[in-house]
Amino acid sequence: MTAKEPGARAMEDPGGPLEKALIEEFLRARGLDSSALHALPENEAKRVLTEASVYAAAKLAQVEARAHFVHEIHAK
Repeated sequence: MTAKEPGARAMEDPGGPLEKALIEEFLRARGLDSSALHALPENEAKRVLTEASVYAAAKLAQVEARAHFVHEIHAK
């Protein structure tokens, strides 16, 4: 067990909010929101969330690649 310091916050994934936004974008593009997703059969909801995760991962990889490219340009 680890002791937490008063006022200490857990570390968060810096890409977390963007990943969540990209997943929501994917769902909206398919006419879904979180309540509609919960209304789907479990296997369908899992398939849609898997597709949304793949979409978000690909977009995050693009953002990271662009950031790396810009960093390389400005480092020269």
